[in-house]
Amino acid sequence: MADPSMLLLKTNLKQLRLPTICAEFEKLAREATERNQRHETYLLRLTELEVASRHSNALQSRIKAAGFPVHKDFDTFDFTALPSLNKPKILELARGEWIGEHANCCFVGSVGTGKTHLAIALGLAACQLGKRVRFFTAANLVTRLEEAQKQYQLDRFLAQLDKTDLLICDELGYLSFSRTGAELLFQVFADRYERASLLITSNLAFSDWGQVFQGERMAAPTMLNTKLAAEAISPRTIPASR
Repeated sequence: MADPSMLLLKTNLKQLRLPTICAEFEKLAREATERNQRHETYLLRLTELEVASRHSNALQSRIKAAGFPVHKDFDTFDFTALPSLNKPKILELARGEWIGEHANCCFVGSVGTGKTHLAIALGLAACQLGKRVRFFTAANLVTRLEEAQKQYQLDRFLAQLDKTDLLICDELGYLSFSRTGAELLFQVFADRYERASLLITSNLAFSDWGQVFQGERMAAPTMLNTKLAAEAISPRTIPASR
């Protein structure tokens, strides 16, 4: 017959939302008894497991919410293939200080130079630092914005984006947008200026961004607002600034 005290304890732990302690306390109690451990040591081990579990679950939730298309990290990036890329600067960005400063980052280079890989890796690093991240291709983001506008939910979607610490906009310039789409994307970029961080990857030099934003009126301030936090991906090298 089950011990009523044990059943009540498990019920209380579930009600307190301590699933890891609920799953592990009996095993650790036996080990503590065998090793003649102090009660404080036993409790410490239990709480450490609960904290570690919550940290892991929270990290997985942030990664899922970010919407990365694939998992890419720095361990699988071949820095030797791009000798002109400033590896120390990239690894410095992974520490996330620029996100806390609301600075921006832009990777500019030809197709196949690893821009998306680096963007995802930096996004994952930000998630590990507890930052809220969202990943979109530029085309997908514009589509979401246009759909939200048509459904009279644009303000709601913009508010969701506003809550993110880092917004990643991948493949800017690969596809053209409608005038409305370009204006909506410009609004997102402008709203984040000095308030939250933006990471953009593009195959277009800044001087060609008028193709995306359909004119100097929007392209010029966008180029100004996108302060670089890293050198651009080769073959085009743009000096780093903040």
